[in-house]
Amino acid sequence: MTQTNVIGVNMVKFGKPGKNDPYEIMASKAITGALQDAGIELSDVEQAYASYVYGDSTSGQTALYQVGMTGIPIINVNNNCSSGSTALYMARQAVESGAVDCALAFGFEEMQPGALGENWNDRTSPFQWIYNRFDQLNPDLPEGPVALKVFGAAGLEYLKKYDANPDIFGKVAVKSRNHAINNPYSLFTKKLQLEEVMNSPVIYPGLTRFMACPPTCGAAAVIVCSDRFVQKHNISHTVKILAQSMTTDTPETYADNLHLVGRSMTVRAAQQVYEKAGIGPEDVDVVELHDCFTPNEVITYEGLGLCGEGEAEKFINDQENTYGGKYVINPSGGLMSKGHPLGATGLAQCTELVWHLQGKAGHRQVEGAKTALQHNLGLGGACVVTLYQKA
Repeated sequence: MTQTNVIGVNMVKFGKPGKNDPYEIMASKAITGALQDAGIELSDVEQAYASYVYGDSTSGQTALYQVGMTGIPIINVNNNCSSGSTALYMARQAVESGAVDCALAFGFEEMQPGALGENWNDRTSPFQWIYNRFDQLNPDLPEGPVALKVFGAAGLEYLKKYDANPDIFGKVAVKSRNHAINNPYSLFTKKLQLEEVMNSPVIYPGLTRFMACPPTCGAAAVIVCSDRFVQKHNISHTVKILAQSMTTDTPETYADNLHLVGRSMTVRAAQQVYEKAGIGPEDVDVVELHDCFTPNEVITYEGLGLCGEGEAEKFINDQENTYGGKYVINPSGGLMSKGHPLGATGLAQCTELVWHLQGKAGHRQVEGAKTALQHNLGLGGACVVTLYQKA
């Protein structure tokens, strides 16, 4: 087994559906930028993993062929909202196992306006078991798109279980948008006020419009390699992947609304990563986590061990989630501000964290950042947690 290094990252600015380049153009721009960042050629890459959700088979080939056709294996990955991190997980495994010395993970998405939907209605839905359990847990909540339903219900349950003030979800949105102001890659960069978030239109019980991430289109790419490759190519700007874990659902998922949106997956993935790395959450400086809805950011604080169970309200009120606090969480502005093109999200999170560890994050730079934590979640389900460290 060999340690894995991140040597090249890049992303394109995410945009609203209909105002984007075709997926293959967005992806080729991200890949070309990552190769330039790494200082290598496409011919040096031995395998590629392409992540996307809304696209036909072999779209990954079409995207990479825009950069070059080198005959290498190209594996297309679809793991819902965690697709990007799943591609990175597979690329990292290929390097760690010794199968290859250099691998590329890239992701892209062309999305439609509005809430996420399913493409196929003539076969069993991959969310059917979630629908069934949601109805058992929440007989009085209305129908709606799956993401709105489950994350809305999880937010309501969190507030009730821990007697928390609903304004914590608004405060998280305000914090994230404040971070996004300094991110040229963010879709939204206008400040929000707490009253503005709380009084915006209700899209589902417990959720207002400014508590939900926007559908966006975009692409990102990451290049990973072995120590041997680093030495051969005399690369000096590496970031180490200290540990990475992917978890899926267990029967515990059925327990309540919090677990239905991945709480137990997050807890298990984080614990595995801390154990593998031999460090704890107290050693982390900067975090990019999956804030598809602000209640999920709150739930994830506790799942990652950034604060204790039921302590998120104090954590937020004490501003431990921003500059000057214990951690800087989602300095990019998160999915809430930057956008969430499903296949690209996990790789964009990686890109942001690598920039911070390399001191390249501009006005949003977390000073002295040495250790970074990433969390990427997909319903249905999969959770990928990754720990990075400055070399």
